[in-house]
Amino acid sequence: MTDQEFFTVHHALTINVEPMSDDFVFPSYEHFVAEIPAPFVVASEFSQLDQLNDAAKLELKNSDFKHVVQLLDTQNSKLNLLLTFMLSQQDEPELRHQTTSFGASQLSYLTDKAPVVGTKLRIKLFIEHPAAAIYCYATVHSIEEHDADKVVTVKYDLLRDTDQDLLIKAALYQQQKLLRQRSLDRDKT
Repeated sequence: MTDQEFFTVHHALTINVEPMSDDFVFPSYEHFVAEIPAPFVVASEFSQLDQLNDAAKLELKNSDFKHVVQLLDTQNSKLNLLLTFMLSQQDEPELRHQTTSFGASQLSYLTDKAPVVGTKLRIKLFIEHPAAAIYCYATVHSIEEHDADKVVTVKYDLLRDTDQDLLIKAALYQQQKLLRQRSLDRDKT
């Protein structure tokens, strides 16, 4: 994975953080892809289907097929509900944290027991929009004190390109949501 910088957004995502042993060595990319749990692969495939669904809906709306669009929306909602349930089974409460910010190159999370800088981590990210989950490896980059807790910033080491794209979409979605809210707040005053 190249060391690209992407913008980050301040948003809370549920993540699982599993510190690896001191002698842990990241697997090769091929082994990494092979070890990704099936629900995470399915989530990625569903996300790509969402893009096709959006393109098809746009074409149908232009042709005034509102019942077909409604059917597509309903089917998509059902698939996303099933996907959300399936992914919730992958969430491990003892490893659960909330991000303070995330992007396509790094994330930060709050914890009371921070691993040391340089610690290798196995991370699962659960994204609401687009409905997806990401499995990756990262390394602790920095730790900052924040009241009684610590903010841990990690940079991704092993992350599929399709999952990086999902993180970009999720960050853009949160950014657009924030901009819309600011515009609404400005219009109210």
